[in-house]
Amino acid sequence: MSRIPLIAGNWKMYKTGPEAVETGAHLASLSSDVSDVEIMIAPTHLSLALVSHALKGTRVKTGAQNLFHEDEGAFTGEVSAKMIKSAGAEYAIIGHSERRQYFQETDQSVCKKVQAAVAGGLKPILCIGETETQRDQGKTFFILDKQVSDGLKASGPGDLEDLVLAYEPVWAIGTGRTASVEQVEEVHRHLRSKISTLFSNELADRTRILYGGSVKPDNVSDLMSIEDVDGALVGGASLDADQFIKIINFNK
Repeated sequence: MSRIPLIAGNWKMYKTGPEAVETGAHLASLSSDVSDVEIMIAPTHLSLALVSHALKGTRVKTGAQNLFHEDEGAFTGEVSAKMIKSAGAEYAIIGHSERRQYFQETDQSVCKKVQAAVAGGLKPILCIGETETQRDQGKTFFILDKQVSDGLKASGPGDLEDLVLAYEPVWAIGTGRTASVEQVEEVHRHLRSKISTLFSNELADRTRILYGGSVKPDNVSDLMSIEDVDGALVGGASLDADQFIKIINFNK
């Protein structure tokens, strides 16, 4: 099955509304002739509707960096899937390592968010990854298997047709370190096999698996050359449209 590469930019807690719109519009202009790669950016919740409106009709899609698992209610500070969808987003990043590290998200809460995203018509990007200590202890595959199994345990194959996995080795995020080609290849092959075991070969073939660990213009080509790498979840390098387009154009 041919999987269209997805290059997704996670803008984290950067850019005011006007700054986000300006950067998004510049990226849309730079990527107007891109036809073989899907592009997504995830600004803050406050900027999401502004950016989505500004990018309507362009090659650049939008996503949210997080969501809450309930549709509505007395949950001060939270945002639901239907709110995100109404703001113009198509994707939702779920379980990012920073959410797990700083906001105590668990595999159980991630599972609820995946369900909520699917029910709300959003495409979930489920983030998984091991810490440096876990890798050094030889627990990489145990951790990844648990995060995938527990994160998707309430979902059936029919719920996950638009599932995206993002492997983000925690030890390589924002550190300038990147997993070796051999390490990425081994993990992504394992993850596709895990989806096949949990659900079906068909879903495994359809699921895009992104790499997300200090992706930059000078390493993206090597990463994208790996058979089971279907794109990238990019952090800091996505904040500058002129740098991000170099990643998007990895095959040129």
